[in-house]
Amino acid sequence: MGANIVCKLNKSLYGFKQASRQCNDIQAVDKLKVSLDQEFKLKDLGVLKYFLGLEVARLDKGISICQRKYALEVLKEARIYRRLVGRLLYLTITRLDIGYAVNKLSQFVSKPRKPHLDAAYKVLQYIKECPGQGILLSTKSDLHLKAYTDADWASCVDTRRSTTRYCVFLGDSLISWESKKQSIVSKSSTEAEYKAMAMTVCELTWLLVLLKDLEIYHP
Repeated sequence: MGANIVCKLNKSLYGFKQASRQCNDIQAVDKLKVSLDQEFKLKDLGVLKYFLGLEVARLDKGISICQRKYALEVLKEARIYRRLVGRLLYLTITRLDIGYAVNKLSQFVSKPRKPHLDAAYKVLQYIKECPGQGILLSTKSDLHLKAYTDADWASCVDTRRSTTRYCVFLGDSLISWESKKQSIVSKSSTEAEYKAMAMTVCELTWLLVLLKDLEIYHP
C-alpha cells in the first residue's frame, strides 16, 4: 500500500477518536426530531445557550464556552435575599401556589448568588401579576377528608434527594399541603413514592385525631 492511502470512516464508532469528526446532517436531525415527537411528544428548545452552568456563545468560526462569572460569586448583601425569602415563606401560609418555588429558594439562604436573587424577584413579579390568587374555604363542603400525594425521584441536582408533595382536602376546601425535600436519598422511584405516602398518612392521622377532638364524626 502507498504511503498516502487513508481509510474513510463511513459510520461513527463509539470509542474511536475519529468518531467526533463525522459531519452533522441537518436533514437527518430534523427527521429524528419529528420521529421522536410523534412517539414521545418532545419540545424543541432551539439552539443551545447554556450547558452545565456555562454560557455558550455561537460565533462565525465555531462555538465558544465561557463560565458565567456571577454564578460563582456569593452576594455581598446576602441579608437582602434572606429577608426576601423569609417574607415569601410567611406568604406561603395562604399562597400555596408559590410553595415549591420558595422551597427551592430557601435552600440557598446560607450562600445565595445572583441567579438565586433573580429567581426570587421573578416570584415577586408573579405575585404582583396575580394578587387575588388564594384559597376558597367553602361553607357548603362536606366534612370528608381526602388527600393526594406524589413524589419525584432524585430531582435535586445538588443532593439527589427526592421531593414529597401532598395536599389534603376537607370536602372541597384545601386545608393542608406540603412540598418538602426528603431527608435521605431514595434508591428508586418506588421508595420515594412510599416515603411520600407515609408522610401523607401521618398528616391524615393527625387530622383525624383533630376532628375527633372537635367532636366531628368521620367514618
